[in-house]
Amino acid sequence: MSDISIQNLYDLNETIAADLFEGIKYPWEVLPKIHDYIIELGQRLPSDIYEQKGENIWIAKTATVAPTACLNGPLIVDEGAEIRHCAFVRGNAIVGKGAVVGNSTELKNVVLFNKVQVPHYNYVGDSILGYKSHMGAGSITSNVKSDKTLVIVKDTDKIYETGLKKMGAMLGDNVEVGCNSVLNPGTVIGRNSNVYPTSCVRGVIPPYHIFKNSKEIVAKQ
Repeated sequence: MSDISIQNLYDLNETIAADLFEGIKYPWEVLPKIHDYIIELGQRLPSDIYEQKGENIWIAKTATVAPTACLNGPLIVDEGAEIRHCAFVRGNAIVGKGAVVGNSTELKNVVLFNKVQVPHYNYVGDSILGYKSHMGAGSITSNVKSDKTLVIVKDTDKIYETGLKKMGAMLGDNVEVGCNSVLNPGTVIGRNSNVYPTSCVRGVIPPYHIFKNSKEIVAKQ
């Protein structure tokens, strides 16, 4: 069984939202709290660094936002982040320092830690992406089960009841997801792990592993 606690997945020094995770053990527990947290945090952000661009939308002055991007609040875009052409932020999103939200990428109810890259045709919903994690072109998080039952997280010998109807993926720091992969509801990927392109992933992938397919998950050498 893997340790999928917040402290084992994420470096909280690499997000403006560190306080959001305080007193919580598993990362999916923060998902219902993102909306209110952004509004509260946004009102405390220093005006010399951030500008309020709309209702509950705060953008760092050093961030780059394409004029074709569609931004909905609550939203915080941190320093040096880049929101590219035709990105669609549906709301409840924190985009970390130096992060990239790319062409036609859609975000909804997410925390992107610093230096995260979702640069090409990605859907990221109800998910937490750790420091320097990267989703290849066309890779997505699926956040609702087809039978609409509550999402569970399945590890090798344990099942975690999340109590959530919507939960995408929890990516630890430095995770690499290959192009055109689908991360099914309740996926948790440990730090420094890789997912092969065109994969269909579910359950828990341990840290420092390579997901080749559901029957071949190997430790990095």
